[in-house]
Amino acid sequence: MATGKEIRVNRIMRKGKMLCIPMDHGISNGPIEGLEKPHSMIYKCETHGITSVIVNKGIIKTLPRPPKVGILVHYSASTSLSTAPNRKMLTGSVNEALRLGADGVSLHINIGGKEEPEMLQDLGKISEQCHEWNVPLLAMMYPRGENIKDPHDPEIVAHAARIGAECGADIVKTLYTGDIDSFTKVVESIPVPVVIAGGPKSETDMDLLKMTEDAMNAGAKGVTYGRNIFAHKKPEKIVEALAGIIFKNQTSKEAAERLDTE
Repeated sequence: MATGKEIRVNRIMRKGKMLCIPMDHGISNGPIEGLEKPHSMIYKCETHGITSVIVNKGIIKTLPRPPKVGILVHYSASTSLSTAPNRKMLTGSVNEALRLGADGVSLHINIGGKEEPEMLQDLGKISEQCHEWNVPLLAMMYPRGENIKDPHDPEIVAHAARIGAECGADIVKTLYTGDIDSFTKVVESIPVPVVIAGGPKSETDMDLLKMTEDAMNAGAKGVTYGRNIFAHKKPEKIVEALAGIIFKNQTSKEAAERLDTE
């Protein structure tokens, strides 16, 4: 018999794989390119292959209609205007997530800086609430802070990702290390599904598609790309290309054909 958590996970993933658009940037960076109207971006992409979106509570509360994809409510906040932009503050509870109709909760944790202890405490608190109510928890685990010289160092990425799993996250989002071999070792050391972040906007579509292909070959269960989707000139088309790699096992070259011909 399916549990409540399994039902909710099935709404934010498809057959254990994820193609998610994080759209929580409005608090940290304001209405940046592509997110001037976040509801429109959700509806533009919802039938082209994404499984879920990550948004702040205010976006859920103002949705004109329920989307056709899973929703994770993001409960970490800081702003680029702050003197401590790496310090993510908790902005909600799992009870609120359930009242909002969200399928899961997302937290952002930066590892390696002086703000780390309080964020780990928040992760533990929300993890306990998620476990109590059978709500999936996605932890964005980023090596970021004064003690991090290379955020893509495989050992550091593995450590950050492992912290998320050890603290109770059901899905861990982290940085891609840059090559299949090292990221395979990262994935193998994490007992929950690992998905990768997109980071800054890629220089070319092929760069993004190749990173996706390599990450999936290394054992990742999907991607959570923000700017590389919502700031794309054709968001729905890059989503379709990514979906081809993630769900149909297409190569990056095969997936890129759609972009080249349309």
